Amino acid sequence: MASKLVYVLNGPNLNLLGQREPGIYGAQTLDDIAAMLIERGGMLDCEIEMRQSNHEGHLVDWLHEAQAEEAHAVLLNAGAYTHTSVALHDAIRAITTPVIEVHLSNPHTREEFRHKSWVGMAAKGTIAGFGANSYVIALEAAAAL
Repeated sequence: MASKLVYVLNGPNLNLLGQREPGIYGAQTLDDIAAMLIERGGMLDCEIEMRQSNHEGHLVDWLHEAQAEEAHAVLLNAGAYTHTSVALHDAIRAITTPVIEVHLSNPHTREEFRHKSWVGMAAKGTIAGFGANSYVIALEAAAAL
């Protein structure tokens, strides 16, 4: 039985995790999160493809690639693009690969402009507010699909 390929896509400024506003986003780096996901993925028979870009078009291209590669699921933390990107919304709707929206913090407890999610309107579901563990919870949900 082949392992389940799960893309983990991260948007703008997530390369700064661990140093950017640790009171909101935590002290763990994206590499720390990748290590957590690879470890948990091994237990769930999931292969992790972890990526980060500050460019919206890269995220759109990677969503298309996930579909082409027949990925089992995509975990997407689109960062600020969550609240602005109709392009990501449309890309998620254009593919059949399930997308789970992920957030370290809970956007609904933050500034009002963060309350609307274009990504969430198209995603299978959303995991938010559990810090780095949001990714692990989302991976467990993805593996169960």
